[in-house]
Amino acid sequence: MKNLLLLTLLAYLLGSIPSGLLVARAMKGPDPRNQGSGNLGAANLYRLLGLKAAILTFMGDAGKGALPVLLALNWLGALDVWQETGVAAVGAAAVLGHIFPLYLGFRGGKAVATTFGAIAVLAPLAAANLVLVYILALTQTRIFSAAALISAWFLPLAVGLFSPSKAYLFLAGVLSGLILICHRENLARLFKGEEPRI
Repeated sequence: MKNLLLLTLLAYLLGSIPSGLLVARAMKGPDPRNQGSGNLGAANLYRLLGLKAAILTFMGDAGKGALPVLLALNWLGALDVWQETGVAAVGAAAVLGHIFPLYLGFRGGKAVATTFGAIAVLAPLAAANLVLVYILALTQTRIFSAAALISAWFLPLAVGLFSPSKAYLFLAGVLSGLILICHRENLARLFKGEEPRI
């Protein structure tokens, strides 16, 4: 139990690291919070600073989800039948840290990349299929948020198909819902036809 509490706290603190802001500062670019969509995610960094910035931001955000989950898989064996539940809790903490970062006044990103990082460790085949869904949706719509929303809708289905764990499926459902909530303004713009295209 002690390891679970420590890992959950660590996951939240890692999730709180603002990858997009750090990348923007390292590349001497504008503050993403005040430019473009105002978001710290890879899509906004792509608009502001190009592909390299977007890739670095995505890798940082995905790593925040993947690393704590990897640690949890290796350190929570003592939980026995509750191990998967504990690992899922750690993954959720990382994503919540990204959405509500301690270091930025609890105003963070939209959880797509960090969720992907966690799911890539827990259900690699599900993550691989979600990448295909995202690419297909992006090529058809040319709208980053639309691709993210479509992928989020498919997240629980993908995890359910490629992982036998009920705990991971529940996590996928929760994270899917969080992504949809974080994109509520994008949804409104999509319905109005005002969401920017690539």
